[in-house]
Amino acid sequence: MGRVTERRKVTRIRDGVVTTRPDTLVAEEPLEIRLNGKPLAITMRTPGDDFALAAGFLVSEGVLANAYDLQNIVYCAGATVDGSNSYNVVDVRTAPDVVIPDITLERNVYTTSSCGLCGKASLDAVRTTARWPIADTPPVRVEPSLLAGLPDRLRAAQRVFDRTGGLHAAALFSEEGELLDVREDVGRHNAVDKLVGRALQNRDLPLSRVILLVSGRASFELAQKAVMAGIPVLAAVSAPSSLAVDLAAETGLTLVGFLRGSNMNVYAGEDRIALRAATAQG
Repeated sequence: MGRVTERRKVTRIRDGVVTTRPDTLVAEEPLEIRLNGKPLAITMRTPGDDFALAAGFLVSEGVLANAYDLQNIVYCAGATVDGSNSYNVVDVRTAPDVVIPDITLERNVYTTSSCGLCGKASLDAVRTTARWPIADTPPVRVEPSLLAGLPDRLRAAQRVFDRTGGLHAAALFSEEGELLDVREDVGRHNAVDKLVGRALQNRDLPLSRVILLVSGRASFELAQKAVMAGIPVLAAVSAPSSLAVDLAAETGLTLVGFLRGSNMNVYAGEDRIALRAATAQG
């Protein structure tokens, strides 16, 4: 099976001094996801948690909603020309009564580690396929001071990042700030899929009382994945896209961007953030 990190020779230049040494890099390999034996998508990912990644991907596509929809996931033997198992192809088998939506025309079959599901059709596609509408009753209420402390806790939990500096991370926190799960991957959307897939396998969907924190920007794809898992709060350390903000506003998702220290921008769902307390302190 592919490793999380690999070693490569690097030439370093420091203050004019040239040295050669091995460097630790994050591994990036393709993963083909098959659905009931048929090729569905290929994503570039960091090996590890492949079954959770595939399950989370299918949650975001509206195929899976709970553990009962999933029959099993296996690596495909003989995936290479010589018949050996590359551990880069997984087949997801759904339960017999699961209705498979027609998703082949709504997104590119090939996805990259940087862009997620490029070409996703529209906001309507998410609204019509969401199995778990955001329904936190009573609403989750989050203090800005709690949000401010989450990025440092996420960074401290990134084990592979310390060795490579080349991984994105995503984490789930309780509304009280408890770290529930964290996943790393060369693609931020893969890290989220691994979180959601693990939650599905553990029968924890919908994730209606959690905060999702991502280490980079908040793209439409990440907002989509949060909505499809029923997550009420998405926070990112960088900027959101305009379409992510539109999707958050239409679905009731709380979207926080530029979460750096005590500073943050709330783009949608302000009702879940204790803004009056923050104003009084300011």
